Amino acid sequence: MFAIPIRIISLAALAYLVLPLLVIVGSSLTSTSFLAFPPQGVTFAWYATMLNDPTYVAAFATSTSLAAFATAVAVLFAVPTALAIARFDFPGKRALSATLMSPLVLPHVVLGAALLQYGTIIGVSRSFTALLVGHIVIIVPFVLRAVLPQLTEEQRSLEEASADLGAGPVTTFFLVTLPQIRSGIISGGIFAFISSWINVELSIFNTTAELTTIPVKLFNYVQYTIDPTIAAVSSITILVAAIVIVILDFAFGLDVLAEGRE
Repeated sequence: MFAIPIRIISLAALAYLVLPLLVIVGSSLTSTSFLAFPPQGVTFAWYATMLNDPTYVAAFATSTSLAAFATAVAVLFAVPTALAIARFDFPGKRALSATLMSPLVLPHVVLGAALLQYGTIIGVSRSFTALLVGHIVIIVPFVLRAVLPQLTEEQRSLEEASADLGAGPVTTFFLVTLPQIRSGIISGGIFAFISSWINVELSIFNTTAELTTIPVKLFNYVQYTIDPTIAAVSSITILVAAIVIVILDFAFGLDVLAEGRE
């Protein structure tokens, strides 16, 4: 009875989310020197302009390496931290949890300004190291929030059973705990990578003309020029995200990741 209305509403919601992306892709193909949709003619000249601009290529490389390194470090830090918070009681446990989660509520502009001042004191301001530290701080909560709910009491029983059968802590982690929290690590890593990739507020305080991320590059570019190059860069970003989703679907199955988040 309600199947058809629910399907219509779902399709309408999907169209609402997808249509802006189609507008961006269409605008990147226009032959005009300004953003236009529907595109007036079809050309890939704006993609060539972007690829021939070394500053865009460098910004893409910086954003990719920064997000990848920050996500890897965040996962390596957040997983044992989540285990400690979920499995042990110790003084300051709640304060530690609140501190690690605080970047979710603190404005990134404030964190960026603080990182710039502190980095200046120790001599690492406006460097890749400063960017990396800042991005790790703001994305760790995403991994923690994805992993913590999966460290349940039922899983604790499995770990205790593994120990009773003679497995050591390392073996238990890799054979029992890790398979149970894998979907949380992957989904948290995805959110962490995306959050790092799109960050402007913190990054803008710690970039230079030679070291800049693609969001900061676009932010600075639109202040002076608005042409289809912006749409071309955004389309490449959409394509990369789509490829990552397809790879994850083939490697792990998005349905499995969704079940792990429930």
